[in-house]
Amino acid sequence: MEISLILKIAGIGFLLAVIDKVLTGAGKKDWAQVVDLVGVIVVILMILSLIGQLFTSVKTIFQL
Repeated sequence: MEISLILKIAGIGFLLAVIDKVLTGAGKKDWAQVVDLVGVIVVILMILSLIGQLFTSVKTIFQL
């Protein structure tokens, strides 16, 4: 696994935390929840692409 992917996920998490605090402080808690949800979906999509590569590698290794 690449270290850059871990850093990207950490960066997204940090950015989401800052945006959440700013929006919550401004009284926009509903928008903060929407931004958090979008961030989680983006990270899940990044991880799903890796899982797809893993399954492809396993199929190739075991010749399935």
